[in-house]
Amino acid sequence: MSLKSERRGIHVDQSELLCKKGCGYYGNPAWQGFCSKCWREEYHKARQKQIQEDWELAERLQREEEEAFASSQSSQGAQSLTFSKFEEKKTNEKTRKVTTVKKFFSASSRVGSKKEIQEPKAPSPSINRQTSIETDRVSKEFIEFLKTFHKTGQEIYKQTKLFLETMHYKRDLSIEEQSECTQDFYQNVAERMQTRGKVPPERVEKIMDQIEKYIMTRLYKYVFCPETTDDEKKDLAIQKRIRALHWVTPQMLCVPVNEEIPEVSDMVVKAITDIIEMDSKRVPRDKLACITKCSKHIFNAIKVTKNEPASADDFLPTLIYIVLKGNPPRLQSNIQYITRFCNPSRLMTGEDGYYFTNLCCAVAFIEKLDAQSLNLSQEDFDRYMSGQTSPRKQESENWSPDACLGVKQMYKNLDLLSQLNERQERIMNEAKKLEKDLIDWTDGIAKEVQDIVEKYPLEIRPPNQSLASIDSENVENDKLPPPLQPQVYAG
Repeated sequence: MSLKSERRGIHVDQSELLCKKGCGYYGNPAWQGFCSKCWREEYHKARQKQIQEDWELAERLQREEEEAFASSQSSQGAQSLTFSKFEEKKTNEKTRKVTTVKKFFSASSRVGSKKEIQEPKAPSPSINRQTSIETDRVSKEFIEFLKTFHKTGQEIYKQTKLFLETMHYKRDLSIEEQSECTQDFYQNVAERMQTRGKVPPERVEKIMDQIEKYIMTRLYKYVFCPETTDDEKKDLAIQKRIRALHWVTPQMLCVPVNEEIPEVSDMVVKAITDIIEMDSKRVPRDKLACITKCSKHIFNAIKVTKNEPASADDFLPTLIYIVLKGNPPRLQSNIQYITRFCNPSRLMTGEDGYYFTNLCCAVAFIEKLDAQSLNLSQEDFDRYMSGQTSPRKQESENWSPDACLGVKQMYKNLDLLSQLNERQERIMNEAKKLEKDLIDWTDGIAKEVQDIVEKYPLEIRPPNQSLASIDSENVENDKLPPPLQPQVYAG
């Protein structure tokens, strides 16, 4: 099936998917186009700059406080001993407050004192609580996996338990700081295994996958879509946006997929199922696996339709179409969760990183989609978005001569259904208007009757006397002639 009018496809240069710093790894819109490594470097630079600015602000405030106190002391002169002690106490309080501010912005405050770490001897409530079946299963699998590494496995387990304990006391930190702690833990463990343990890179990757699975299964409920972020607000916004774009057709996106082919239709359904299933996973790597499976189904569907391998220019429009058709739940929360807590090596390289980067690009495209993106006029785009009308189906003259008759009939039937739907909506609107008019007419009649009743009140008079007593008050009854008697005529 081909159209006579060619549409401008959605093209994204592969260089745009890479880190804008030029390191060769995949970038991410959530990291402002940087890869995980470069983003952390930029984040540390910005944070150190902020700490330095806060430190200078604290020192300036302290100097201003000291100068103000010195000037007030010189102007007052000799004062009583009691008042001097009061001023001294006030100065000590101010100095203590400024020192506290300086300590808050210092680097040591982020780590915390030894006393703060050693005081809580009791295990955290998250460890004492009744673990779920999945958490218990993952813990057993993690222990069994580490047994094969003997001493190295014991050291890894010890570090992992210590990290979970540390994260329990850092729940009050922002989600970005918790993400930074997790990424630092990944990096430190991987470097320690490679340098001290002399573990081969392929085994390091397997160990890191198991570590990520173990810690994120336990931390999932605390770090996925936390209340301190606007992730939920973004989820509702993108969900509402996708619902408003329900009218977008594959032809508008230049999707090279023919769903009339049963095999292709099954692959499209599987791709939608995989992208929706992503929300049910708890481990970032498992969520990435759902995105990868979805993408492979897309590539297979394109290959079957075109009878040739799919290209990157074919993949992205189809992925956008799958996202629009599936409307995955909590899409932004899942993307942010993967970005914050996934092993960075998976997002920077490999097919998982490539597919995830394309998904981020698809979401960004949907958020900014306009009339020009779909080769539509602004007037038609606004009408479609408002729901006033739906896109016209393809007319018979737009089809190629060798187009399938069944497909033509299907589009004709869809057009008829669309017209019937518009007629039904029009009838429903008229029926609602008629119902409103009847209610208004009834209220008007009732008001008029009420006004007449109030203007002419009803008077109830006594009943008239019965006919039997019509002559009861006639005193001259005796003067009346006798009543006539019936006579029998003898004829």
